Amino acid sequence: MYQTRLEENLPRVRERVAEAAARVGRSPEEVRIVAVTKGHPLEAIRAALASGIRELGENRLGELEEKRRLLDELAVDAPDLRWHMVGHLQRRKAPGIRDAAHVLHSLDSLRLAERLERTAPDGCPPLPVLIQVNTSGEESKYGFTPEGFLDELDEILEMTSLEVQGLMTMAPLTDDRELIRATFRRLRELQEEARRTHQGYGGHELSMGMSNDYELAVEEGSTLVRLGTVLFGERPE
Repeated sequence: MYQTRLEENLPRVRERVAEAAARVGRSPEEVRIVAVTKGHPLEAIRAALASGIRELGENRLGELEEKRRLLDELAVDAPDLRWHMVGHLQRRKAPGIRDAAHVLHSLDSLRLAERLERTAPDGCPPLPVLIQVNTSGEESKYGFTPEGFLDELDEILEMTSLEVQGLMTMAPLTDDRELIRATFRRLRELQEEARRTHQGYGGHELSMGMSNDYELAVEEGSTLVRLGTVLFGERPE
């Protein structure tokens, strides 16, 4: 089932990414797809790997850990597979992220950054992270405010156990395309401002865009689109 879905959906998604990139003079190679398998069974992951996908995302740390364990038990050969934690990470669970994910998209508070720094094992390589900024201003969303991000960035950059690779945001769930676009544009502008004003910030990734808005995200500079439903279909009940 999942293999059939991906055979139909993945080429279509890649074509739409390429078309969106072309509209603003970008190369589609600048945009990577993170296939989010939240709520889908192991079959979806195996189908993704068979389709050439090598970047997978999960919203919950426990589900990510369980799926990695199952893949290990099955001795699935995918040494270049990279796992992305794209959902909110509770501070009490922060120490487990280093063994579970290759990249954390949702560094959403200074307190979480401090917890990750305090619990980092001696001599461990820096954890690649993206700083989540709430550019929509919605109270229901996690993340730094745009002003808070700029104010606290230097403190995060001083943390030797973290490697800040860029920024992440989530757009409102709305049909207002201009509001969605403005949310993404603001993140790109913050990236550019941080590069100008904060020595040592070399962020290059912009994680923005999901199944319902990824084309707008690509037009506004996204380098990582987090796609689930548009690839795998609705999650099983």
